[in-house]
Amino acid sequence: MIKLKSKAEIEKMAAAGAVVASVLNVMEREIGVGVTTQHLDDLAEQTIREAGGIPTFKGYRGFPASICSSPNAMVVHGVPGEFEVGDGDILSVDVGVTLDGFVGDSAWTFAVGAIPEETTALLDTCEKALMAGIAQAKPGNHIGDISAAVQKVTEDAGFAVVRSLVGHGVGAEMHEDPQVPNFGTAGAGPVLQEGMTIAIEPMITAGTHEIVLADDEWSISSADGSMSAHFEHTVAVTADAPRVLTRRNVPEPAVAVNSLLA
Repeated sequence: MIKLKSKAEIEKMAAAGAVVASVLNVMEREIGVGVTTQHLDDLAEQTIREAGGIPTFKGYRGFPASICSSPNAMVVHGVPGEFEVGDGDILSVDVGVTLDGFVGDSAWTFAVGAIPEETTALLDTCEKALMAGIAQAKPGNHIGDISAAVQKVTEDAGFAVVRSLVGHGVGAEMHEDPQVPNFGTAGAGPVLQEGMTIAIEPMITAGTHEIVLADDEWSISSADGSMSAHFEHTVAVTADAPRVLTRRNVPEPAVAVNSLLA
């Protein structure tokens, strides 16, 4: 069942989203050569708790950390630990924060040092796919309009959409209805209504769409070892325009969304 949120509940989600955004900003400043993902996790948890929030991921279905940290070919759900970030790596950081009973959820993929042109294109495409999906999050549209927009941007650039992982509704719970696939047919799926809050999260690779699960039963990587990117925002469907509840204080997302909505 899809749970519509009141304006007051959306404001609570925006407050949680602001903490998520602040954590990602801290991650971007801290990520560098030699930094371990465990250090990033410790810093993220400290930042969340100092803001009065709870790390949503920690303990969720048994997950042992406050963030997911997924390097290079790892798509999602990387468990922080002794891995040291190196020059030329990319690192996806996924953050969830519960504040005043509501959840904010966002992910970003960061480049470390000089990365190949194809990897730069992968990251740029994934972010553009996210913005294209967000632009479709308007009352009267369908979930399939979001899915089709993400798929088109990704595949037009020559990359692959991971098909067995999806976005989702979010609110008082981490995962709510509906599912939000990153591929599909425009006009298909549930109708978007004012008050819906969804996590739109393209997960794409430079190679195959197929994935493999690691022995830790958490980390998921591209089956062919190709580089992977993951960008995500929590978005509220409003009468005026899609409202990004986890927007960071960087100009790119706002510019991209406005241009796509024009």
